[in-house]
Amino acid sequence: MRVVIGRIAATGVLLVAAGGWLVRSGLPASGKPPKRETVGHDQQIAAQSDKKQNLDPKAQFEKGQRALQDGDLAAAEEAFRQVLAVDSRSAGAYSNLGVIAMRRKDWDRALVLLGKAARLAPNVSGIRLNIGLAEFRRGDYAEAIPPLLSVVQDQPASEQARYLLGLCDLLTERYADAVTALEPLWQQKENDFMYLYALSIAADGAAQKELSEKTLTRLVSVGGDSPEFHLMLGKAYLNRQETQKALEELERAASMAPNLPFVHFNLGIAYVRAGDNARGEQEFLQDIRIEPDVPDTYELLGEFYRRAGKDGEAEQYFHEALRRNPRMPGSLSGLAKIYLRKEQYQKALDTIDAALRFAPAAENLHFVRGQTLKKLGRGEEAEKELKMAAQARNAAVEKDRQADALDEGRVPNPELKQRPQ
Repeated sequence: MRVVIGRIAATGVLLVAAGGWLVRSGLPASGKPPKRETVGHDQQIAAQSDKKQNLDPKAQFEKGQRALQDGDLAAAEEAFRQVLAVDSRSAGAYSNLGVIAMRRKDWDRALVLLGKAARLAPNVSGIRLNIGLAEFRRGDYAEAIPPLLSVVQDQPASEQARYLLGLCDLLTERYADAVTALEPLWQQKENDFMYLYALSIAADGAAQKELSEKTLTRLVSVGGDSPEFHLMLGKAYLNRQETQKALEELERAASMAPNLPFVHFNLGIAYVRAGDNARGEQEFLQDIRIEPDVPDTYELLGEFYRRAGKDGEAEQYFHEALRRNPRMPGSLSGLAKIYLRKEQYQKALDTIDAALRFAPAAENLHFVRGQTLKKLGRGEEAEKELKMAAQARNAAVEKDRQADALDEGRVPNPELKQRPQ
């Protein structure tokens, strides 16, 4: 992963001098502190002030950058915090602390730090690119779009920002926008299998037949007889509801590369659609053994068990999905349906409300919320939710976008959520 580090000079230094008494709770009304504490505490304040005055923020900033480049995150963090102790408005220090948090995969902390850097230096595109990347890595693809779009608008030739933007558009089903973002990269990435794969999904979703055929032709040329190509072709058949053809291609991919990531994920979907639930379950479990950190497989397996009436297993796998990515409305919806079946209505309402925070326009979530409100005796609110669900369903451009992946819906694309290029 190529990480952009904002190189902003540590200027505008504020030196803090000690002076007067430090007012603390517990002091006598006279304002005079007890003698035993006064000398020691005053000396401590003076020592801290002297230390700040002796710090060279530029040297500390350079020290932090060297440590960051060497992978010494603890030393880098200490150096950049020393810069902030002297200059609390150093956008560069906040930006690089955000990069350190990203290296530690602490995405929420990274976004706090990068947000401070962006407010101090709104014109530095590298900071906004890292904000978009952090949002992408924590699975909040809709939130990643505005900062990435701003970078592309400022720097149309930024390959990384444009590719990330296209993936986020694709993962939020903004297919036409995904094509707009990705198609200009053709010249640089026409030999990149994953790029072609993403563009083919976007073109198909946007009903751009000519581009779809062009991309598929190039995919055949680049992919050849590789297992990755047969995986992609199998997914294409799944999206077209051609289950038998999908099984043939996916089985071929699995025979060529048994541990190929996501081949068993898609085989699981294919076998469930073909009516072989036992084989589908085994394929999902096999995918988890190969890729144990992918939340989508846990979510699909949770839904599989929920439909089978195995609520205990379903809850377990939905929670496993949410442990890996708390922003999964499908898993939250699945849990809400289980609570509704168990007559735990308030728990169901709280859970479906959490799901709606991440997918406010999803008609199926409004439908579940309407059912829950009805059970709670809140009839007027329930009718409003059910009406909203019906309107959303009628407004859907494509029926399969509202369907479930285990039925006829579009197949999830967890492979596109992995570490971007």
